[in-house]
Amino acid sequence: MKEVPLDGLQEIASTLSPPAVSQYLASQDWQLEARDQDVREIWRLPGADGPLGRVMLPLATDYADFPVRFRDTLQALATIYDWNIGQLAERIAAARADLFFVRLDQEMTDGTIPFRQAEKTLEALLTMMRAAATTADDPTHSHRGSRSAIVTDFLEDDIRLGHTKRGSFVFTVVTRLGEVLPPHEDGSPTVPFPRKVMTTLATGLQSTRQLALDWDEGALDRAGQLGLSAGLVESVLDLTQPETLRALELSFDWAAAEPRPDVGTSRIIVDRNAMAGLPRVRERLVRREEPPRYVTLLGTVRTLNRDDSGDEDQEASSIVLSTHVDGRPRKVHVPLAGEEYAWAIRAHQSKQPIVVSGDLIFERGVWRLTGTINVDPNFVDRRI
Repeated sequence: MKEVPLDGLQEIASTLSPPAVSQYLASQDWQLEARDQDVREIWRLPGADGPLGRVMLPLATDYADFPVRFRDTLQALATIYDWNIGQLAERIAAARADLFFVRLDQEMTDGTIPFRQAEKTLEALLTMMRAAATTADDPTHSHRGSRSAIVTDFLEDDIRLGHTKRGSFVFTVVTRLGEVLPPHEDGSPTVPFPRKVMTTLATGLQSTRQLALDWDEGALDRAGQLGLSAGLVESVLDLTQPETLRALELSFDWAAAEPRPDVGTSRIIVDRNAMAGLPRVRERLVRREEPPRYVTLLGTVRTLNRDDSGDEDQEASSIVLSTHVDGRPRKVHVPLAGEEYAWAIRAHQSKQPIVVSGDLIFERGVWRLTGTINVDPNFVDRRI
């Protein structure tokens, strides 16, 4: 049997609650022998030759000795199951939480990944969860502008970053399902919103992989039903950017306290073949969600481009503007000429912002302004 270190138990005890442990025991083969309301529970694990273990679970958190007694219960469970610290926390949390594992299968000499990649991975995971929550709440949502309060509350309160796991590099996303909800008036069970989000996410990731391998134009008409959105696909695309990545493995471990959702497979592997098709899926969804529209953008000139074909009259010039579109950082290609291009040069040299207007579109993998392009000279210091 493994002895769980005290420091580890204190860490687990601070992240778990007696109701979470009780729900876990109830979802397994444990039997509730006795219960003193809001004070304690006695649980027994039956076996062929007699009980395999009995534990006392304290419920009264205001008792002075509660922390010690609660740690004793966790120690007993770890001993009975012969688990390490990570397994104990993961199994108990999973009783009322869905777990989402993101495994980066890539070359690593010492079991680590670059810090910058970890940062980008977390940003992509937040984008992924936001997209899935938005679709779960409203499959017809444009994914632009504000979200409903239920989406905001989910992102702030119901998702957590769990313990990492061995096996290349694995990120663990925990979505807490909360308390059991009363059934609907017709007696049908009420599905917690976090479970709806995870079901939408699993469906969307399966759809993304399938369309990356075999595009179906008809999927655009069923995007919400398929859990698809440009943000979701973009997050997968961001996760697969490192050149050393061989495959991206996405898997789910569903909470034992809720019925398992009907999502087909709970393990999706995005290999190199699927990665190659992701940009096409993203572009089709962006065109659907972001039809050409007139916008005014404030940003800085990232690069200046001039294409001289040898004929002065045919010379083409443009800039790449670093800006934000609907709250997301974007690089937008803007064709400019003459005095407006000269203003862009001065703005680039002086590191001043510039304001441009035009029709925003997404084509061939980049954002562009088209139509009649206007530059606001009030943001350019013409003294330079």
